[in-house]
Amino acid sequence: MELKKQSDGARPDSGRAFLCRLTNGIMPDWKGHFIFWSVAIFGFVLDLWTKKAVFEWLLHRGSGGFTIIDRFLTLMTTVNEGAAFGIASGQRYLLITISAVAAVIILAVFFFSGTGSRLMQVALGLFAAGVTGNLYDRIFNDGQVRDFIDVVYWPGKHWPAFNVADSMLCVGAAIIVISELFIEKPAQKHAQQHK
Repeated sequence: MELKKQSDGARPDSGRAFLCRLTNGIMPDWKGHFIFWSVAIFGFVLDLWTKKAVFEWLLHRGSGGFTIIDRFLTLMTTVNEGAAFGIASGQRYLLITISAVAAVIILAVFFFSGTGSRLMQVALGLFAAGVTGNLYDRIFNDGQVRDFIDVVYWPGKHWPAFNVADSMLCVGAAIIVISELFIEKPAQKHAQQHK
């Protein structure tokens, strides 16, 4: 019995054929991979570089902080042993596990969700960079995530200090919300009207 040639060029018993069947043939194209991996790698490197550079610079200056915008934005050195807002403080191994699982989920969504949206690929890259940037600190900095951005959102009220990784997570979430509310839905309605 002769096997028919697969349209995607993969043997029926190959892993690629299995993945194509699993995802209904929708895998990220080369542009999707380029976008995701560029954002993820650049973001990860930027996060680690800014943490190292700011901490070394401030420690070399011998000061606890440097004001950028008076009464609004300051660079400072602080560490967080918890998650956002200090949640689960001191639970290093729990937070490492959660971060590692989150990184795997992000990769799974990128590879298997079938999304062709470039905005979603950027958002997933930002999530990957943010999660792995803080995961690096949890593993290699004794469970302490380095934060250095201090924002005063109301006179005398400081937002909890954060870093570039945290910023990327927030921007990624904002991209998804904006995409879902203002881009994807109108595009779907437009497509339905022209059926």
